[in-house]
Amino acid sequence: MSFLAPHDLAFLSPAWIVSAFVGLAIGYAAGLVHFRTLKAVARRLAAGEISAVFLQLGRLALLGGLLFLLALWGAQVLLPGAAGVLLARRRVLAQAEAET
Repeated sequence: MSFLAPHDLAFLSPAWIVSAFVGLAIGYAAGLVHFRTLKAVARRLAAGEISAVFLQLGRLALLGGLLFLLALWGAQVLLPGAAGVLLARRRVLAQAEAET
């Protein structure tokens, strides 16, 4: 088993479960960063700053690259990672609603 190919783990083994939780934590952290920076990028876009376009492309590339790395690690990591991104989105949206 190598770091980039642990998809040969036995289903529901302790290592499989740990890798799923690691994927969830990584996805959640990446989602928090991704969605919390969205407000700043939107303000810069509204102000007409062209650099905001590059920041947005960078945000999307980083999140896409992270999900690609999780996919290389296996489905047991990718799916919880994507769920973590969605959970972070929900949290950031709930915080934004509470502020208004």
